[in-house]
Amino acid sequence: MQTKIQELTEKIYNEGVEKARQEAEAIINEAKEKAASLEKDARKSAESIVKEAEEKAETLKKHVESELKMSINQAVAALKQDLASLVTMKAVQPGVKELFNNIDFLQEVVVQMVKGWAEKESLDIKVVLSEKNQKELEKHFKNQLADELNKGLELAFSDGVKSGFKVGPADGSYQISFSDQDFINFFKTYLRPKTSELLFEEKK
Repeated sequence: MQTKIQELTEKIYNEGVEKARQEAEAIINEAKEKAASLEKDARKSAESIVKEAEEKAETLKKHVESELKMSINQAVAALKQDLASLVTMKAVQPGVKELFNNIDFLQEVVVQMVKGWAEKESLDIKVVLSEKNQKELEKHFKNQLADELNKGLELAFSDGVKSGFKVGPADGSYQISFSDQDFINFFKTYLRPKTSELLFEEKK
């Protein structure tokens, strides 16, 4: 009897231990599976984050490269334009200024302009010249444009006109400027594309 009780006790004990071991293994396996699943999810999440970061970095890189390229192109274009303007100015400015400082040239231009105007318009016009050469110019025009002066042509002199002259209707509704700077600007605009082509071998 004692032996049977002992055997039964051992059996119950062994079964309990085995069951506990099995449950413990099940818990451990479940924990391992959950840990593996968490690790897998964490790895996927990390890979996704890294991939997204790489894509953003690549997009940013391309954007920066594009902006940098555009900025460089703009800077080069501006530099070329400045160089073309400088070369054009060096070529045009001395000759034009010298020409407009030539009193004979100025007198001839004004005379031809007034006579040309008189053929198409009335002589109710006003020519404004620089004060610095007033005596010489006044004397010349009184001889060369006597008829026109008697028919409505008005000559005026102003310290606001540094070179060349201005012309327009006597009522002052508008004036057209013929100064050295006007012609320099005209030639600069006209010649700069050709200068750029010669300097940089570009077709404008």
